[in-house]
Amino acid sequence: MSNHQRVVIVGGGVSGLATAYLLARDGGPDVEVVLVEAADRLGGKILTQDVAGHPVDMGPDALLVRLPAMRSLLEDLGLTAAIVAPGASGAFIWSRARLRPLPPSTLFGIPQKLLPLLRSGLLSPLGVLRAALDLVLPRTRTGDDPSVGELVRPRFGAEVFERLVDPMLGGVHAGRADELSAQSSVPEIAALARRSRSIYLGSRSMRRGSTSSGPALVTLDGGLTRLVDTLVSQLDRCDVRLGARVTGLRRADGGRDTAASDGHGYVVTLAGGEELAADAVVLATPAFVTADLLARVAPDASVAAREVPYADVASLTLVYPRSAVTHPLDGTGFLVPPEEGLLLVGCSWLPAKWPNLADPSHVLIRAMVGRHGDDRFATMDDDALVAQVHRELALTMGMSAPPASASVQRWPRAMPQYTVGHRRRLERIDHALTDAPGIHVTGAAFGGVGIASCVARAQRTAATLAAESRYSTDSTDGTASTSRTHTTDTTGTVDAAAVAPSRGRA
Repeated sequence: MSNHQRVVIVGGGVSGLATAYLLARDGGPDVEVVLVEAADRLGGKILTQDVAGHPVDMGPDALLVRLPAMRSLLEDLGLTAAIVAPGASGAFIWSRARLRPLPPSTLFGIPQKLLPLLRSGLLSPLGVLRAALDLVLPRTRTGDDPSVGELVRPRFGAEVFERLVDPMLGGVHAGRADELSAQSSVPEIAALARRSRSIYLGSRSMRRGSTSSGPALVTLDGGLTRLVDTLVSQLDRCDVRLGARVTGLRRADGGRDTAASDGHGYVVTLAGGEELAADAVVLATPAFVTADLLARVAPDASVAAREVPYADVASLTLVYPRSAVTHPLDGTGFLVPPEEGLLLVGCSWLPAKWPNLADPSHVLIRAMVGRHGDDRFATMDDDALVAQVHRELALTMGMSAPPASASVQRWPRAMPQYTVGHRRRLERIDHALTDAPGIHVTGAAFGGVGIASCVARAQRTAATLAAESRYSTDSTDGTASTSRTHTTDTTGTVDAAAVAPSRGRA
């Protein structure tokens, strides 16, 4: 048996790109990497476009550099000099007919200090008193996988949930906190509820133990497409195929299907009929695509992956004359609670958030619309959508004139929802894939929110594949290792106040 190993990676978003780069770097000369992408470009939802002469990200626009895998990748690619730190701190929430400052020291909307919460005016005085009851209430008993609402409402009351937690998670996940699994979407809060009688006291203790410094979230000069371009420039050892849609994945019948497999374990079929033999396959695709491709090789995993729901979202970048902006841009932006009934989910004030996007003549405002269960924007054409978003910005920010221009980017089925039962779905996938050695799944549906979490999972996937390759090379009987990257690995989550207006999956 040949020691040569071929790995086919399906999907050229950041998860697939990072996996390909790290595997080509660390897998050794006997590992051949083939990356196939259905679209005519790489990067997935990382997309930077020119807006009024500035590079503006249409999808995710921030990197969580406190996650070691993200920081390590930027260093390895020589991109640390291109890092741009936020130019402002703090954010606002549209509450009780005003933009009100988000109190400092919140963990996904859970207050860690009560006095700043009272001063913010976000909650009524009775709402603040109700939040303080968390200090004296007995421990809340919940099931194995409670929703965020089931954890937060009994502890802090309806106002904290509706005015803080729900808009925060709507910004990050494009979801509703009553539907999202606490252990999958906010594992820190779920862990606090298990360890501490009072979530408030537990979160303050965790905050005192934190030693992090510097900005958690950054961007790159020139936009995040720079990360994609740099990764692609390092794939000279990889066979990269664009416009190559995968239509099927099957076992190679133990190597007997020699015409297609040449002794490899799997066969990947492309839309044009071409077949690629593979010893291992990485599916770096949305869960619904992954489900289709797993149907023949791991049907139980396919069923579980298909259960992951998705939300449609859109981002709009509006270019306003500077004279039209009457509200001071003294923060990164604001969030809107679902109960307000607005189309807006979040808004980034780009000149304040990213200093490299400041301009003396105009102001770039980025608005996000769409969340799970609210796809009203999908029925509007671009002109109607821009007009409605402008009306809501006039209401919230007091815009005195319409935008001079606007760019609209729609992202259908973009945001996987970590609803109640999500971890159990991942465990089912993981269990089913033990019978399909060499098949790995990665991406936003399986590994956490944002680019950094996708990179962290890609790092683990590449390390597992490299180890499998070394095992195969060293094995005396040619038996491949069945170790794999588990779908249930937990990655770090982030402060929703910082990322909510710039959400997006890679």
